[in-house]
Formats: sequence, structure tokens, C-alpha cells
Amino acid sequence: MNSGTQHRIVVGVDGSDSSKCALRWALQQAALSGAAVHAITSWEFPAFYSWEGGPMPPDDFEEAARKSLADTVDEIEHELSPAVPVQRELTHGHAAQTLLDASEGADLLVVGSRGHGSFYGALLGSVSQRCAQHAKCPVVIVRH
Repeated sequence: MNSGTQHRIVVGVDGSDSSKCALRWALQQAALSGAAVHAITSWEFPAFYSWEGGPMPPDDFEEAARKSLADTVDEIEHELSPAVPVQRELTHGHAAQTLLDASEGADLLVVGSRGHGSFYGALLGSVSQRCAQHAKCPVVIVRH
């Protein structure tokens, strides 16, 4: 862990059951290690989206992600009542790259094994796999 600086655990949150497990784990680890938790949700337009009339207006994608982040963190904080500071961040971009960028200098990166975009039945999602391969800090992948 970093000496002389605030310990920080970055966790990916997308509202899935797997990310809720990751957030629980991160909060419990932060309580044990004296770290702060940095919960991140990222959003991007679906590949099939068109400005002429996609399924939702552009602002709705961001708002849905914002609500998912707030609801998920609120739910898990209420469940655990941790005495751990949680910074919430909503970003626009690819989930894996956002987490990799945010985890620079972190003590730990925590992700769920599968989020909303994963192929059903896969043991490891594309985001968690990319994080495990490219993060510059230790990575914990929490199975649901």
C-alpha cells in the first residue's frame, strides 16, 4: 500500500449483482485497511445508437448511469453502514479504460466478474479481464 498518502480502492459499479458484490468487498476491505473507496460508473452510447432517433435521448444514457451509481452505492452503504469515505464518479467512456485510468496510483482495483454487458455464462467479463491484464495495481475480481 502507498505509504504517507491516503489509501484508495477503486471499484467499478454498474448496478449489476456482480458489481454490488464488488462494492461490498471493497467497502469491507477499505474498513480493514483504512482506505477510501472510489466508486466509478461509466457510460457510453450503444454501438447501434443514432442521433436521428435512438431508443433514448442522449441525456437519458448519462442520467440512467448516474441513477444506477447513486442507487447502488446508497443500497450497499445502507446495508453495511461502513465508516469508510466513498467518492462517487460518473464518467463518459469505455468501462475498462475508465477503471484503468482511475486506478493509476490506487492501492487496489476491484471489479465484479460479470456486469451487464457480459456474455451469459462467461466466467469472466470483458471489463474484468481487461482490468486484470492491464491494471498497474493489484486487481480483485469478485464472483457473485
